[in-house]
Amino acid sequence: MKTLGSILVCLVLALPAHAAVRIKDLGRFDGVRENVVIGYGLVVGLSGSGDSRRSLATVQSVSNMLQEFGLQVPPAAVNSRNVAAVLVTANVPGVLNIGDRLDVNVSSIGDASSLAGGTLLMTPLRGTDRNVYAVAQGALSIGGFRFEQNGTVRQKNHPTSGNIPEGAIAERSIVPQLLAKDGSLDLILNQPDFTTAIRVASMINSEVRGAGAVPVGAGRVRLSPATGEMPGVIALIASIENLTVEPDGRARVVVNERTGTIVSGGNVWLSEVTVTQGDIRVSIDQRFLVSQPEGFLVRPNSGIQTAIVPETTMNVSESDLKAVNLPQGATIGDLVSALKGIRASSRDVIAILQGIKRAGALHAELIIQ
Repeated sequence: MKTLGSILVCLVLALPAHAAVRIKDLGRFDGVRENVVIGYGLVVGLSGSGDSRRSLATVQSVSNMLQEFGLQVPPAAVNSRNVAAVLVTANVPGVLNIGDRLDVNVSSIGDASSLAGGTLLMTPLRGTDRNVYAVAQGALSIGGFRFEQNGTVRQKNHPTSGNIPEGAIAERSIVPQLLAKDGSLDLILNQPDFTTAIRVASMINSEVRGAGAVPVGAGRVRLSPATGEMPGVIALIASIENLTVEPDGRARVVVNERTGTIVSGGNVWLSEVTVTQGDIRVSIDQRFLVSQPEGFLVRPNSGIQTAIVPETTMNVSESDLKAVNLPQGATIGDLVSALKGIRASSRDVIAILQGIKRAGALHAELIIQ
């Protein structure tokens, strides 16, 4: 039996329209940003789940590593499945001091089946400028497993990647350059918006004396510190970060068609609209009947043989037409509640939202993922 149509779970989250948010959570100061570092290393101590001899990079790396300890072992003589070549990555914060600890991610680049139980050897982590910013080493934490026996495989998550909490030590300091050449300090908003930029500048000027905040774009507010000395700049930043502003933004409705999830902001409104929804269901039932030749005198070679005859039954049902009326100023939550009353599925809700948007009654940006 085949049925056209499906029922999905519909979840609507209504976010508050107006809420005061700290400037620290709305943006960042120019010059303070994360950086990424990467390195190539070896994971040892694997129980036969490492790279094979087909991974030439692993074999050559093991030979080179042994030479550092005074052992001359040619690559052709390396035959071990207890070693795996990996790439090590980490995010470096905007402010870094020598000796700080960093979390690192380790991923296999060879044909290793699992990194469980392995230990990462000392691996320098370099930035885009080719300088070493940290050195990683330690035992891996793997959030999965893989067992294989006689062609049967049991696997959970991805055992060829893992992490080392605080597995890297910083070897170089990073001091952010906060002030521009003209002595200005820029605040960059995470979500560019002209209204929010004006509100942030007005709040800073009213609460902080001598800040000279001026919005220079949708996502940037420029400050003019009274002094260029770093202690004074840090004090200015600290006094600005905890100020609260009500951010503004475009009204959006985000729909995930795969999961049937609808996320709506609190500033989404509907004009007066009428929604009419109907449902048609088609069910197809197919059975196979066996037709046998009648009589005992019929020979199989006489052109008469057993036949399989399909018999199909189709039923079409249509539910009564249902209508929903929404007044001016209704929200997405009101719409979904009304559609839930007429037992509309989440796919119906998504189609209705698209229709309301095309009709001009949905005053928000509709984003379908």
